Amino acid sequence: MTHHRMARRASGRISGRISSLVSGRARVVAAGLAAGVLLPLAAGATPAAAATPTVTCTSGKAGLATKLAADITAALKGRASTTAVSVRDNTTNTTCGLRSGDRYDSASVVKVTVLTTLLWDAQKTGRKLSAREQTLATNMITKSDNAATTTLWNQLGTTKVKNFLAAANMTRTIPGTGGYWGLTQISAGDERLLMNLLALKNTVLTDASRGYTLGLMYKVVSSQRWGVSAGAPSTARVQIKNGWLSRATHGWRVHSVGAFTSGGHSYTISVLTHDNSSMQYGVDTIQRVARAVHKDLAPAATASTAEVFTPPVVPYEALPDTPETAPREAIPATR
Repeated sequence: MTHHRMARRASGRISGRISSLVSGRARVVAAGLAAGVLLPLAAGATPAAAATPTVTCTSGKAGLATKLAADITAALKGRASTTAVSVRDNTTNTTCGLRSGDRYDSASVVKVTVLTTLLWDAQKTGRKLSAREQTLATNMITKSDNAATTTLWNQLGTTKVKNFLAAANMTRTIPGTGGYWGLTQISAGDERLLMNLLALKNTVLTDASRGYTLGLMYKVVSSQRWGVSAGAPSTARVQIKNGWLSRATHGWRVHSVGAFTSGGHSYTISVLTHDNSSMQYGVDTIQRVARAVHKDLAPAATASTAEVFTPPVVPYEALPDTPETAPREAIPATR
């Protein structure tokens, strides 16, 4: 056999193998597509963008879940804020959520957790808060006083805070370390659980502890009465706590949580935001959501006077200590 003939036969065998491999690969791909199997992307291919979280609602009242989901979605349309929402209407057994498990820097919203931890700890021995603790608690909640918060945070220690969180089933909340209570990681879902502990009788907080906390949230100073209170029924008892904090990443964090009661109607709203260009932008985002929720949950009620956020005369909250701002300093609330 000549060298030429040998080369030609070898070439034919190689070509046949390549053809067989290609044909087999094509059959595998076709079979995969037919079976609905997602095959690995070829090198250099770009995966599809992750789906944007959607508002999900359930309700014991016909049509309410669909309406709430649509109206909250519409309220957030076009907003640059990354927003988490959790709503609970105890009267109609309605729950709504959007990114409800995602964690955000707490800023001053964590002050409600500090107070409930203090009260929960005092319950164990049946003691009442001292006059000093009552003064600190009042300043912490009604005026969002940071010095008072730091004093109570240090008095409690993170172990007691963690123990309260476990008792409250707030599994997504992580206390800030190194004294940075304003960097506690919170979720809208956990804030809803906390607001519901305040709104309803339970085995974690006594009625006295619940009433004391809600009483202070009801007395928040006028310059901080914005956020989820926007659009609330004029007859509702509004109990809120807000927080705001600017950092190098994710811009402004602006949060608002609240419990609302009107007659026999009880519901809670928690809205957390970051990626805001300014504090005002975050407030606007929260209030758009709040108005939609109040309108759907209390359609027959007359809404309270429209709220317009105006920076307080002293245009800052002394924001929680963070690695970027320590030692503590007053940081302008608008930039």
